[in-house]
Amino acid sequence: MLHKRDSVIIKAGSVLMPDGAFVETDLKISNGFIDTIGNFSASKLKTINASGLMVLPGAIDLHGDAFERQIMPRPGVSFPLDMALFETDRQLLSNGITTAFHGITYSWEPGLRGRKTAIELIECLERLRRNFLCSTKFHLRFETYNLEAVEEIESWLDTKRIDFLAFNDHMPSILRKIKTGQSLARFVERTGLNEKQFIALANKFKDRKGEVKPAIERLSRLALNSGVPMASHDDETSETRNFFDKIGCKIAEFPLSEEAINEAATLKNNIILGAPNIIRGGSHMGASGLSATDNIRKGLGNILCSDYYYPSLINAPAVLEKKEIMGFPTAWNMISKNAAHAANLFDRGEIVEGKRADLVLLDSISPEYSKLVATLVAGNVAYQSRYI
Repeated sequence: MLHKRDSVIIKAGSVLMPDGAFVETDLKISNGFIDTIGNFSASKLKTINASGLMVLPGAIDLHGDAFERQIMPRPGVSFPLDMALFETDRQLLSNGITTAFHGITYSWEPGLRGRKTAIELIECLERLRRNFLCSTKFHLRFETYNLEAVEEIESWLDTKRIDFLAFNDHMPSILRKIKTGQSLARFVERTGLNEKQFIALANKFKDRKGEVKPAIERLSRLALNSGVPMASHDDETSETRNFFDKIGCKIAEFPLSEEAINEAATLKNNIILGAPNIIRGGSHMGASGLSATDNIRKGLGNILCSDYYYPSLINAPAVLEKKEIMGFPTAWNMISKNAAHAANLFDRGEIVEGKRADLVLLDSISPEYSKLVATLVAGNVAYQSRYI
């Protein structure tokens, strides 16, 4: 939500301009928007001293589900949603994220990602959204075997409740683990079921495989007509990515194979990769996951998200620059401009007159990771680590 306030000058910062150049200049902010870019030698307006700091567009996180840890910090141990989401809001701001898409999973399984929790989360998010300082949006992670939910999700699309729709299919991974006798603890512990009950439920839904593709096509048509951006999650094959592209789903989120990510690039799709993968130097999935760093080096990937760890997002550009994979301005576009455009948010993501004053001030002399000094949302200082 934009909050009106008096005009303010951000003074003498090193401002990242749309052409990728850093220019030492001032920003005048009025009513939550960037009013004027230029030098204000004398002004009676309130001033924020940005001398020695980089002034950058705020980070836009298209996929973050770290809030689940505030809800359930230990398996089976839950806390009130209001408390969890307000704590998440503080964490987002303290990590330079000015627009956050909460990835809320609506699955065929009960528990943390089941219908009850999903409904409670969505209603809580809508009730509290005006009180959050971070611009907070709803990213529905729809498990495609959750066929009983299709009509309900159609109604959410009709009433503009969904800001971003991702098609998730974790069933193949679950079935492989069942077949090979691998541990299912990661899935089972959040459901409230025992392993035998979980396997029985998975086997029940797998038999409805023939209904999955038509359900995806139904939802994609409505999302396309409603202007809701869509992503497919964890594509394993080029065929899968090609199918999603043809139905208007132009974002590939965490492709799992070289053929899938190459197909996304051939189709000129947006490709979302995980910032934690950049920081850690590899996927949390181990050898079965692609290296985000290697793919970005090859030109495969144009958007980063926090995935499961909020601090990773504003730190990843510095790591990419340090490894000489790309310059810092280009890397920062991956968490600002590119993400904004993929989500159809053309009012933010760049420091341009007339756009939202969603900004971060970073200490430009930090040697490796990004030292955040302040986060501004709609021109309001929502977080600061020291006096400015």
